[in-house]
Amino acid sequence: MIRKHIYFSGYVQGVGFRYTVIQLARRFHLTGWVKNLYDGRVEMEVQGKNEEYECLMQAVKNQFEITQIQIKDCEIRLTENEFDLKW
Repeated sequence: MIRKHIYFSGYVQGVGFRYTVIQLARRFHLTGWVKNLYDGRVEMEVQGKNEEYECLMQAVKNQFEITQIQIKDCEIRLTENEFDLKW
């Protein structure tokens, strides 16, 4: 089990990025959240099996024009049970 905190830069707002990430994360049985930031980036925390996380990231990279991704490991949240939009 892994948990990652991620910032996406590029053409990621106003293009269905969050909606797509939510659908993909749920399909891959990942938990966490995604939200837009005021500086034009998208922030996400995602948790689950590494293989499913890699599938999510590959799908996102293939569908959107991302110029930079910043990733750091973070602490697992055992009580989390869904992936959703955060405001």
